[in-house]
Amino acid sequence: MQHFLLSAASRSLSLKKIYKMGESAAYDLFRQIRWPETDGAAVCPQCGSTESYDIKTRRKFECKGCKHHFSVTSGTILHSRKLDFVDLLAGICLFVTGSKGMSAVQFSRTMDVQYKTAWVWCHKMRECLADETDNTRLSGEVEIDGCYVGGVVRKSNYKTDRSDRRLKGNRSPRRRVVVALRERGGRTLPFVRRTEKEGVEIARGIVEIGSTIVADEATHWDALEWEYNSKRINHSEAYSTGNGHHTNWVESYFARLRKMVKGQHHGVSEKLLYQYAEHAAWLEDHRKTDIRGLAEKLVAAAVIAPESKKFKGYWQRAA
Repeated sequence: MQHFLLSAASRSLSLKKIYKMGESAAYDLFRQIRWPETDGAAVCPQCGSTESYDIKTRRKFECKGCKHHFSVTSGTILHSRKLDFVDLLAGICLFVTGSKGMSAVQFSRTMDVQYKTAWVWCHKMRECLADETDNTRLSGEVEIDGCYVGGVVRKSNYKTDRSDRRLKGNRSPRRRVVVALRERGGRTLPFVRRTEKEGVEIARGIVEIGSTIVADEATHWDALEWEYNSKRINHSEAYSTGNGHHTNWVESYFARLRKMVKGQHHGVSEKLLYQYAEHAAWLEDHRKTDIRGLAEKLVAAAVIAPESKKFKGYWQRAA
């Protein structure tokens, strides 16, 4: 059976198609997605009025009621954008095309923008796609596990100087664990913590009572057996014993995350690991969606998401 990413159905949008559309068509698409209830007609973000003057030379609008000037990206995560709309759409298409993500360096070279622009742009897109799972709760059969990322301690040159990296005292303080909960047939929710056992309280907060928790034999998951149905799998004996006793779904997510961090980004900061974890979860959950569908989802998320507090003016901040 052919893999979905190799099929023609997955290639529903490309950079070639986007640039053939032109700037006007890309602009109209952003308007349609931003204001679907008015079929692309501008709605003032300040007073909600649907009556406005169209300042065509600047691609802006002036509200007839409150005289507020705004654009299709005003008040969104793309606020104060400087790129053309066709370039924004092409960048979003490029961002969702990578099944394991794309480094900011490669993104910068492909889109012909500064590295700083590419880095902030990618993080803004990760921020708005993560909004898709805000307030999401899991039910049914939910797999839970942890994956340690980063904080690798390099071996010393001489054997006599090497320390046992298995001991807690010899580990890097930058080491983090991504605790992921994945509903079978549903969404994946990742959380960055210092220890895997912190996942117990996370599960209690987002998994519905009456659900089944599927986990490995780590002892800290024993606490969940008092509140949830439980299925356990001992990985030292088998990865699956049938009847749903496996954590293969959440391990599939971890495989994507590891390849993203090591293969594309070659290591990420522990402060921003949550961004990459959420990006990998979004790609995993939408792995059977074609490129056009992914791009439309991300554009819709971008025009709904508010201005980014974390990445707005990132490079202009004082050290």
